[in-house]
Amino acid sequence: MQINKFDIAKIRAEFPILKRQVHNKPLIYFDNGATVQKPQIVIDRINKYYTEENANIHRGVHHLSQEATSAYETARKTIQDYLGAQHEHEIIFTKGTTDGINLVAYSFGELLNAGDEIIISAMEHHSNIVPWQMLCERKNCTLRIIPMDTNGELDLAVYEQLLSEKTKLVAVTHISNALGTINDVEHIIEKAHQFGAKVLIDGAQAIQHIPVDVQTLDCDFYAFSGHKIFGPTGVGVLYGKSEILNKMPPYQGGGDMIKEVTLHKTTYNELPHKFEAGTPNIVGGIALGTAFEFLQTLDMEGLEKHEHDLLAYATDALKNMEGITIYGQAKNKTSVISFLVDGTHPYDVGTLLDKMGIAVRTGHHCTQPIMDFFGIPGTIRASFACYNNKEEIDIFVKALHRIIPLLKH
Repeated sequence: MQINKFDIAKIRAEFPILKRQVHNKPLIYFDNGATVQKPQIVIDRINKYYTEENANIHRGVHHLSQEATSAYETARKTIQDYLGAQHEHEIIFTKGTTDGINLVAYSFGELLNAGDEIIISAMEHHSNIVPWQMLCERKNCTLRIIPMDTNGELDLAVYEQLLSEKTKLVAVTHISNALGTINDVEHIIEKAHQFGAKVLIDGAQAIQHIPVDVQTLDCDFYAFSGHKIFGPTGVGVLYGKSEILNKMPPYQGGGDMIKEVTLHKTTYNELPHKFEAGTPNIVGGIALGTAFEFLQTLDMEGLEKHEHDLLAYATDALKNMEGITIYGQAKNKTSVISFLVDGTHPYDVGTLLDKMGIAVRTGHHCTQPIMDFFGIPGTIRASFACYNNKEEIDIFVKALHRIIPLLKH
């Protein structure tokens, strides 16, 4: 049963943390780009596992183990269906987006040779920069960068010029965590495939905001974190096409990723277990499946419209304030506003907002190259989710009107 997309009160009622106060003020949570809050159904599912089902999975013949295994693998199937993946075994459980990207950088990276090229963009999170730098150092490959303009949009004409027969992988973010830009990943994927290159999409900031169908996108890898999509921390998913995953060597060795082990030789397990060494975050995987079930009740079309309305409302309000500069003004963006207040430090603004019960993020947001491009130390970032409303934005704007004069004297 879907929650009425315009009944924000019902949606908010699903999130118990929104009832609490911070510094004797009602919590206004605008740090959703870092992590989103959890609905009661996810919290209850975590509690149910530890109170009724706690056991290791895949190995046990006893009832609890089989129950836990069934719940874990049902979650994998739920996520497969949501993403539109062709096969269940293409869904690899990871620790999160960073872990998924590192898996590809190490494992797919073993298939690369000296002189091969990897393309990333100038707006990537550090997690989609550093693993490729490490790979290029390890394998003597070359890293190419897609530039961006002052609106926070990628220069796709330059991207097409960067592509060549040497290009083996393109790794780009679906949505920028610092700017909110929604990149034209369909175009990026299509052009890369013309040169036989594989494409990894960092979906950490997209999965909770827009529909994602990996077969429609035709991406080769898609990585995201559970805690960005109403699930727990410490769990995520890497989607990969079967034919590519089968060619890649295991990322880690240990239990569950093996078929047979002797003291002299090991043969590896089938997908997805080949990439899931050791006891996984069982409850994380199960609860992530529940988070996707919750997301499906929200109606993505209604969610997109609601968040777009919040973005437009907040943007208009900030543009009408003197001395505020907004960074990231792409034509196609999601509900993230990064800004600075003239004559103030973002940390100071964030600290005073916190005293008023308003949670925002300040700093470089793990995107130092973006900050270097704009010549700034960092920004104040307000990022909205399905449970935020315009009344909260009004309080946020009024708080800024109070704070700014204090910091300028």
